[in-house]
Amino acid sequence: MESVFAERLPWFVAGPLIGLVVVAMYAIWNESLGVSGFYAHVARLVRRRPDTDMLRVWLFVGILAGSVLGTLLQGGPRVSTAYGVLGAALPLVLLVPVLFTGGVLIGYGVRWAGGCTSGHGLAGSSAFSVSSFAATATFMATAIAVSFLLNWALGGVL
Repeated sequence: MESVFAERLPWFVAGPLIGLVVVAMYAIWNESLGVSGFYAHVARLVRRRPDTDMLRVWLFVGILAGSVLGTLLQGGPRVSTAYGVLGAALPLVLLVPVLFTGGVLIGYGVRWAGGCTSGHGLAGSSAFSVSSFAATATFMATAIAVSFLLNWALGGVL
């Protein structure tokens, strides 16, 4: 199948579209956009908890369906062990533990901050939440520090 999207959407298209989704969530459902919250409700559904918010479950399903559709429109999945510049700089035996540790730390941070980057950075900050501003500043500062640390540790290849 020929690729419909040769590249990802440019920031000046994707950014406003995400902003419209945040506004629509507040305007239509009076709910904030936060993927970790969506995932938590999917977990509640799986555990058959009565406090499951089906709107958030369906939004999570929509995100998954959109990613599958986007993958198909780009010509299908490409299976690879490459992971960008970091994958090129580290052998697979080191890349897997680095990514696993990063994922665990992100999961811990999401639980500790009470939300993820999309929840705090997009929805919370746009609602002028002081805690979301603090969480977003922490996410960004940590990402910048880790990027500089990785670049230093790998001899400037990033």
